[in-house]
Amino acid sequence: MLTTHRKQQILSILKRQGQVIAKEVSQSMGVSEDTIRRDLREMAHEGLLQRVHGGALPASPAVADFARRERITPEGKVAIGCAAAKMIQPGQVVILDGGTTARQVARHIPLDLKATIVTHSPTIAIELIDHQNIEVILIGGRLFRHSVVAMGATAIDTIAQIHADTFFMGVTGIHPKTGLTTGDYEEAAIKRALSRAAAETIVLASSEKLNAASPYVVVPLSEISGIITERSAEKALLRPYEKLGITVTRA
Repeated sequence: MLTTHRKQQILSILKRQGQVIAKEVSQSMGVSEDTIRRDLREMAHEGLLQRVHGGALPASPAVADFARRERITPEGKVAIGCAAAKMIQPGQVVILDGGTTARQVARHIPLDLKATIVTHSPTIAIELIDHQNIEVILIGGRLFRHSVVAMGATAIDTIAQIHADTFFMGVTGIHPKTGLTTGDYEEAAIKRALSRAAAETIVLASSEKLNAASPYVVVPLSEISGIITERSAEKALLRPYEKLGITVTRA
């Protein structure tokens, strides 16, 4: 079988089953595991999948830069942002992640709501300038341009002093096997710290992030309480999370 044909079959299996197990694929195609692993390495380099131990998972397309990510399912992100904003109660202390979906949350917070928003994203802070009743706490640090957020030791130290009600987290991938993942090692550490600074974590997950994986784990699914996604998301994609007791909101 030609390499291109093997790769096409691998992609087909990945789409159909949500994962590829190298041993099973090698047996079904009649080639060695080394051959399949080489195919997976090449496909991962092309951004077609995310390699994991024993095989591969779908790669998240949400790893582009900030400007390009804003163009991915914009209607879905607006719906998710609106649903998340409605969950914020008067007087709460809420941590709002950086990113394009979190930006929609900020845009949909009512102007008369009185609450505190903690964020490490200058973009989010700017969105809240006209919210006179919102106290904005901006976490500083080294600017990570890809996501337009602060990172580093200073940010971690500040986060450790916060006890929030809710953290609305953005990720590039959420998968029943790997949990919540993102594309940068340090950003994963910041998101992990923010999650542990809040009583509950709710994930903002537009449909392209469901059942997808990125290289760096943020937290396992056991550490989140809710997921907000689009109404158009397939129920079959959401069922594994609901079985774990996670509240899924289809916006």
